[in-house]
Amino acid sequence: MTSSNLPSLTFRDADARDQTPRSLADSRLYDGILWRRVGAYFIDAFLILGINIALHVLLVFLGFLTFGLSWLLLGPVTYLTVALAYGTLLVGGGQGATPGMRLFDIEARGLNSDRPDYFQAFLMTALFYATVPLTSFLILIVAFFTERNRTVHDLLSCITVIRRGL
Repeated sequence: MTSSNLPSLTFRDADARDQTPRSLADSRLYDGILWRRVGAYFIDAFLILGINIALHVLLVFLGFLTFGLSWLLLGPVTYLTVALAYGTLLVGGGQGATPGMRLFDIEARGLNSDRPDYFQAFLMTALFYATVPLTSFLILIVAFFTERNRTVHDLLSCITVIRRGL
């Protein structure tokens, strides 16, 4: 017996991902969206950390071959670049969701119900990483007071996050 409040542990088939919601005004699309977004963020942060660790191991190894030149790429710039690329490439261009978002059955949509393009995905991701660390996550409180539980980076990039397959 499954509950609609629990996340699915399987990825939905391609047909469910390609369906466009009938209307973004349907309130069922936003049920439990905040805690799903938090769970998806932790999954994605773990995956981004794993990618960064693998990249750093590679750069350290290449550093010995390049007499330390690749070590200049280590540091915060690498972490930010991987996080921006991860969010942009997976949310934009038809995907609409990162692996964490898919696990928690949510996806990003433009205000016209289409999946976001790469520019919207980049803007949403860049605004997230620009505002959240600077405010110690306090800026995310805005989601409790906006229609459809949208965050500041959602509002500025014209994106809404909905539940998938409803």
